[in-house]
Amino acid sequence: MATPTHNRGTHNSSGSNKPNKFTSAGAAAGGFVGGLGSSIAPPINITLNRTTNNGSGSGGGAQGNRPHSEALLPSPEFASPAQVRQYCNTLRTAAVTLSIEVAMGAEILKGVLAAVPDPQGRAFGSRIRAQKVARKMQRSADSLRDAAKNAAACYSAFQQEFEEEINRVRHRARRPQVPQMNWSQQ
Repeated sequence: MATPTHNRGTHNSSGSNKPNKFTSAGAAAGGFVGGLGSSIAPPINITLNRTTNNGSGSGGGAQGNRPHSEALLPSPEFASPAQVRQYCNTLRTAAVTLSIEVAMGAEILKGVLAAVPDPQGRAFGSRIRAQKVARKMQRSADSLRDAAKNAAACYSAFQQEFEEEINRVRHRARRPQVPQMNWSQQ
């Protein structure tokens, strides 16, 4: 009868001749998860949209493909309450979007500038200088957020101040009432 032999690499650290049953368990689990991982990965869809600006505008060069302010806001024609509402809503939407973008830019700027070594070798010197610079950009983001609030407040003030004129037009715009037959007169 053959006696079982143990591999020397499977002995535990106490020095006994018992094999360590957990040494190959990690490898087995890793192989299982690795093999299974590709089968349960969620599908990823990537959609690319490319917008080309074929208009010939002024200011070529690096910013030739950037949208101009005319692309952000409609023309300021206020011939009806609907145009006032549309302009204020578009301004509010653009200001909120720009506010978020500028706030993210401020955080990125602060992180990049904090990594620059301080010339005097002060501890946290670069972080303090980066915070001073990024604070100005953060204030720009706050101002854009305030612009969005003021755009919404503008339309609200318009509705309050010109309520009588708006209601007068709304009254005329309603459907005329159909004459009712009076059955009591016979």
